[in-house]
Amino acid sequence: MKRYNIRIAGVGGQGVVTSAHILGNAMSAAGKYASLVPFFGSEKRMAPVEAYVRASDQPIYEVGEVVYPNVIMIYHPQVITHGKSYTMPFYTGLKQNGMVIINTDVDIIPDEDKKVLEDLNAKIFMIPATQIARDIAGTELATNMAMIGLFFGITKLVNLEHIEKALVERFLGGSFVASGGTTALDSAIEKKFKKKQELLAKNMEVIKHTLKLAEDNKWVEEEEEKVAT
Repeated sequence: MKRYNIRIAGVGGQGVVTSAHILGNAMSAAGKYASLVPFFGSEKRMAPVEAYVRASDQPIYEVGEVVYPNVIMIYHPQVITHGKSYTMPFYTGLKQNGMVIINTDVDIIPDEDKKVLEDLNAKIFMIPATQIARDIAGTELATNMAMIGLFFGITKLVNLEHIEKALVERFLGGSFVASGGTTALDSAIEKKFKKKQELLAKNMEVIKHTLKLAEDNKWVEEEEEKVAT
C-alpha cells in the first residue's frame, strides 16, 4: 500500500480537525494505521487551520507536521487566492506524483503554480465541496465530509462501512475529545438538524455522493500507482 502523508488546509469553521480525526478513525476501523496532528492559532471562523494525517497499512512512528506531503487537501479557496494558510505557497513540499484536492467550483490555480504542479506530475482534483454540502446536507458545515468522501473515493483505502464507523464514533460517542471550538460547532450543527442521528445520515449522504463522484470521473487510483513513498 502507498503511504499517504496528508496536509489539510482550510479555515476555522470547516471542520478541518474533525475530518482529520475521521480519516484516522476510518483507517483504524479498517485495521490500518494513522497518526494525526492539528495546527491552528485562534479558534475562530475564517482563521487559518491545518491538520496533518499519516495513513498506511504499516505502523507509523512519526508525529508532527507533514513537511513533505504526497496529498494536499484545500478546504477553502482563500487558502490559495488570499494566502490563508500557514504553508505558502499551498503546494510547498508536495512530493513528485502527489495529488491536490481543492474545494472550488472554478479553476483558481495561477498559471505559475500550474507549471510547478505540472513539473511535479501532480494530479489535481477540483470539486465544489461546499455546494455539494449545501445541496445534500443543507449546510456548508458538511464541506469536510465531501472532501473526505472524495479522498477515500480516489484512494480506496477503506470502504463505506469503515467510514460510517468513524462517523458514528465521532458524532454518537467514542473516545474523541473535542476542543472548545469543535464543541461549539457541534452545538450549532445539532440545532440545525435537531438530532445527531440526522446529522450522521446527512453526512453519510454527502460522503456517498463524492465516493461515487470519484468513480464516475474515473479518478480512482490504479493498484500499480500505489507504490511506497
